[in-house]
Amino acid sequence: MPRLSRFLAPILAAAAVTGCGGEKNSQPTPGFDPGPVHVHGLGIDPADGALFVATHTGLFRAPKGQPSAERVGRSEQDTMGFTVVGPNHFLGSGHPAPGEDRLPLLGLIESRDGGKTWRSVSLLGEADFHVLHAAKGEVYGFDAANGRLLTSGDGGGSWAERTAPEPLIDLAADPTDPRRLVASGENGLYRSSDQGRRWSRLARQIGLLAWPTHDRLYLIDGRGAVSSSADGKRWRSLGEIGGQPAAFAANSQRELYAALPDGTIKQSRDGGASWEVRSRP
Repeated sequence: MPRLSRFLAPILAAAAVTGCGGEKNSQPTPGFDPGPVHVHGLGIDPADGALFVATHTGLFRAPKGQPSAERVGRSEQDTMGFTVVGPNHFLGSGHPAPGEDRLPLLGLIESRDGGKTWRSVSLLGEADFHVLHAAKGEVYGFDAANGRLLTSGDGGGSWAERTAPEPLIDLAADPTDPRRLVASGENGLYRSSDQGRRWSRLARQIGLLAWPTHDRLYLIDGRGAVSSSADGKRWRSLGEIGGQPAAFAANSQRELYAALPDGTIKQSRDGGASWEVRSRP
């Protein structure tokens, strides 16, 4: 059995069934809000430090000190890709809410009011970014609908296509030099120093990535085990989040966040060694 199937296939299969394409989207019960379950992405807004949770049924926000997340705005769109660009400024991708008369692939969408409203930026009807990352003016997205890696230097207005080393589980960019990338695929990790034009094999690890500082890269594998590396080759085991990861993000070298399949968000304040509940659905 491939390593991807052994560690991460349950997460990706769930996303494929319930998060891709209008026909498979589950219809919500009238008057019932499921809350922030089926998490696809996490981010911290530098405007106020609030935790944002992007899910199959919309975007949710948990302010500092609040142990639960509340819906942002009225949209119940399936926000697959999600990344924080700056204060109150987010990029996303995914699918419209059930019943909306919109194209099934949202392409790249943008919010500049903390997720209350979204506008189309590019690739409407053409792309479904399951992996989306922004760093120092560069935007990277892996389009799961077409199996292509795209990069943009103008906020997603125009794109250049790159060749991914294989279908990507996740991707991270050096926060000090966004030309340097690490990508996670079903056969391990790969690195690029030229914005994804060329790739080389890096390590055998598989999982979700976070790269908060130049010399600190984090990975959570499919069992929930957390490890860190300074160079992507040699890894040091840290703690465990207590289950399979659904999403992973870092706000600093010590402040990490991970989502479990039931929508529980775990937080580490010591660089991944120990974890506590940040919010529950």
